[in-house]
Amino acid sequence: MQQEDCVLPIIRQASASDANVVKACVIAAFEIYTERIGKPPAPMLLDFPAEIKAGHVWLAESNGQVIGVLVQYETQQGFYIDTVAVLPHLQGTGIGKALLQFAEQEALRRGYDSIYLCTNVKMTENQIFYPRIGYMEYERKFDGGYDRIFYRKQLLR
Repeated sequence: MQQEDCVLPIIRQASASDANVVKACVIAAFEIYTERIGKPPAPMLLDFPAEIKAGHVWLAESNGQVIGVLVQYETQQGFYIDTVAVLPHLQGTGIGKALLQFAEQEALRRGYDSIYLCTNVKMTENQIFYPRIGYMEYERKFDGGYDRIFYRKQLLR
């Protein structure tokens, strides 16, 4: 699929039967970082059946195919985007941005005025992308076995 052929995906909540395709999409999106980080990135290690059962997982679909995954949920610190994954050949086509915009709308719907996420310090591409779309870095720390940068975005109602 060429970039100009990509249309905005349909976003829907994942069901139990989606667990394998969710895992495959996340692994495809994040496996390029394994060597850079020195171990599998945290999203690759999620318990997808449990995350789906908890209602945390959403899918981006195009022509009946899963092309992206979003894992999002509420925490003590606010509304959290845990994972945004897009199939490698479709990265840069707006699917990740569509998933982030969906998460922002969901956060607003649930009464939050901001949303937050983190990325690994070795995922340098994200350190350019997130600030470009309104996320502000607010903390760097070693968390969950990874060096992470935390970002927050204020949401407009």
